[in-house]
Amino acid sequence: MTALLLARRLRPAELATVDAVLAMAVGGLLGPYAALESPLRGGVHEPPWVSVLVGMALGLPLAVRRRWPITVAVVISSVATVALISGVIPNYAAAAPALAIGLSFYTAAVSTSTRRSLRCASGCLALVSVALVLTASDLWSRTGGVVYAAVMIAPAWMIGWLVRERRALAARQGEHLARQAAAEERLRVARELHDVVAHTLSLIVVKAAVANHVAEADPREAGAALRVIEETGRTALTDVRRVLGALRADTPYAPTPGLDELPRLARQAAIGGVDVRLDVRLEESAAAVPESVGLAVYRVVQEAVTNVVKHAAPAACRATVTVTPREVRVEVTDDGRRPALAGREGHGLIGMRERVTLHGGEFRAGPRPGGGFAVTASLPYRVAT
Repeated sequence: MTALLLARRLRPAELATVDAVLAMAVGGLLGPYAALESPLRGGVHEPPWVSVLVGMALGLPLAVRRRWPITVAVVISSVATVALISGVIPNYAAAAPALAIGLSFYTAAVSTSTRRSLRCASGCLALVSVALVLTASDLWSRTGGVVYAAVMIAPAWMIGWLVRERRALAARQGEHLARQAAAEERLRVARELHDVVAHTLSLIVVKAAVANHVAEADPREAGAALRVIEETGRTALTDVRRVLGALRADTPYAPTPGLDELPRLARQAAIGGVDVRLDVRLEESAAAVPESVGLAVYRVVQEAVTNVVKHAAPAACRATVTVTPREVRVEVTDDGRRPALAGREGHGLIGMRERVTLHGGEFRAGPRPGGGFAVTASLPYRVAT
């Protein structure tokens, strides 16, 4: 419980309470106690009410140190200087002013820019040094007075500056992570849209060509092709809405396609002139495949079949998906004849490779020795316990 309280960031009301307690501790106890002390070498002591007033002037400004950090630091340093020079606070009791000054300059360094807080610290350091040098004969040398003034201000300012820089670094890292997450999300959406649009448009183009070819000779077949185009377009719109809907916080969750949608994918490919023989094998003791892996398998098969429709139709295609207890293996082969590649992978193959690599799997694609093309992938997964 204590560790959680220390790690938790305090709310503004809690910070104000802490500042009020510090102000009462310094202004109501330590400051008056130091001011009531008598000088080492005697002398006339000030009235008690003056000591209490000086002590409160040292501590009470700490209650608003987060709101006006520079003003509070200057006020406390000035009060401490006057109190030390006038002897209200003997130099041997300078610990109370040192605590108030340290707290104020820590806050100034944390809350304001480096240049502004450094100027304030330098000016107040000179001011307090004068007070300690003028009272040096009682307890220390003049050099010791300057050192003591530096000890009052410099460490507190340095700690505050380091905290400020650390917070700024954490904020920059948070912004970088947010930008990186946004870029990855945009890439994911772009990949999903590419797979949906490329697959659907390939089928639409094929059926549109058929309808255009037989429009006059066989109006029935042309009408059937148009109905297929309509159905395919509606399906594509649903998929696009599902992908883009995931970006809206108020959109109800819609299940993503997975292994159960593969038969529908095979039927759609038949529209484009590709006979897809789908074989989904579940080995014994195979667990339920995680949704992300199922989506990746679906998109790999979809893109592989789309490439067959675009580049090798009419052709026979065989898609085999094997689910084992540790991984999902995908193999899509066809016997079609394709045009010579330009020596580089297209966006479809790159997208498949990225999906598989994202899950720590292996991906291969290339021509088969006996003709046709083959795409193989293995996607490992872990069963949630």
